[in-house]
Amino acid sequence: MSDAIAAANPAPGLETISIRKTFGSLVALDGISMKVRPGTLHALLGGNGAGKSTLVKCIMGYYRPDSGDIILGNKQIKTYKPRDAQALGIGMVYQHFTLVPNMTVAENLVLSRGNVPMRIDWKKEKADLRAFMRTTPFFIPIDSPVRMLAAGQKQKLEICKQLYLRNRVLFLDEPTSVLTPQEADEVLTMIKALTLKKELTVLMITHKFREVMKFADEVTVLRNGKFAGTGLVKDLTPTQMSAMMIGSETTRTAARGAKPRGELLLHLDGLHALDDIGLKALEDLHLNVHAGEIVGIAGVSGNGQNKLVEVLAGQRPASAGRINVHGERFGATRAEIRRHKVNCLPEEPLKNTCVGQMSVAENMALRNFDARPHSRLGFFLNAGAIKRSARDLIARYRVKTPSTDTPIRDLSGGNVQRAVLARELSDGVEVLIAANPCFGLDFAATAEIRAQIIEARNRGAAVLLISEDLDEVFELADRIVVMFHGKFVYETPAAEADIGIIGRHMAGHGEADVKHEVVKT
Repeated sequence: MSDAIAAANPAPGLETISIRKTFGSLVALDGISMKVRPGTLHALLGGNGAGKSTLVKCIMGYYRPDSGDIILGNKQIKTYKPRDAQALGIGMVYQHFTLVPNMTVAENLVLSRGNVPMRIDWKKEKADLRAFMRTTPFFIPIDSPVRMLAAGQKQKLEICKQLYLRNRVLFLDEPTSVLTPQEADEVLTMIKALTLKKELTVLMITHKFREVMKFADEVTVLRNGKFAGTGLVKDLTPTQMSAMMIGSETTRTAARGAKPRGELLLHLDGLHALDDIGLKALEDLHLNVHAGEIVGIAGVSGNGQNKLVEVLAGQRPASAGRINVHGERFGATRAEIRRHKVNCLPEEPLKNTCVGQMSVAENMALRNFDARPHSRLGFFLNAGAIKRSARDLIARYRVKTPSTDTPIRDLSGGNVQRAVLARELSDGVEVLIAANPCFGLDFAATAEIRAQIIEARNRGAAVLLISEDLDEVFELADRIVVMFHGKFVYETPAAEADIGIIGRHMAGHGEADVKHEVVKT
């Protein structure tokens, strides 16, 4: 769109007035009012369960508000289904890609229209698409299969798709969660440029204060389904925004112990593994993790991190190489895990390490239910002892639950993770595998989990942190290792880490940086 056309037909603003939405007795949105000015990038912040996604879904037509108004430009609108929102020029870029990998860029764009003719004139469509692409700040080859694109190009294509559909108001849901730092800045710079030209009005859901401070014009904060604050970004600090998010709830921090790292506890020696269809997933991994240190594995999602966690947890066999713990070969059997005190804090614990319909107490005892005092002779469970242990852990780890008998699936995400953390840290863990431990959690729960991980490190545990959140890796790790295409490609002490160099290695473009090659420390 040219500047003259944008000036004559600028992107509209968006406003919600007293939006209320309930699900049974749960009040998800309690009279939320928010104003997004035309041609601005507005950040929407809030913890897990604050109501951010519910508010956006009400605007998009996925939910129907119980009461309240939605104003687009100067007109009140009703969106009873997503097609209504699209017809009004409102689009959304989701956290995870919605592209068809085996189709080309051109095919994905044409398919997105929804009114595809029975017979497609590809010569005309491609000519139109090339002309359209020249009006955008993005360069994406339209004949390339989507599966061949880098993550940054896929995210650009998602945005191009919304522009192609002529949407003028755009919602971005954690738009940089799968991008390297350089890709994230590039994408947000382009979006910001479109808002400055008044071609787009953008509402961005994010938890990254760095991106809010650098790119957003204004911010609205929700907490527990209620409006918690708003303001111009230039007038606010991250600390002030954090205070809006958590209110009177206290957060905990842990000081990093200064004693030197101890003995070698976890050793990967030439580790290889295959994926589910027999292709290489992990290739020649060498790594040492010592007592009293946190080694952070950084990388864009899909580069083998989850396969590494599965191998270490005994869920996927290694095809070559070996794992040593305390100098002994480790096969992740139940007996070895217990003897060596190797515990795991996984991503999305309800899917990976909990039984949802079982009680909080029962889930907390899954690691040692067959040992004293939880059982007699290894066969007969002692329900009273299990509940007493659970009550102690609930108090120590500040798990919010109605009772020890509550099914764990009924807890919030942060409290499920706290319960799992209590189980994994309570028996003197010596090697801790933490995989995206704060994924989807609110600010307070994230602070608590990170404090517990640092305290485990201070007590002498060897911690392997696998995280797609680069801020988390920088905050917690003593050493940082970058993983790309199933290999460790770069290593540096955290104190010397350069986010630019790490980002290039995450994208596979770090060959020129030879200062810190991966070493077998």
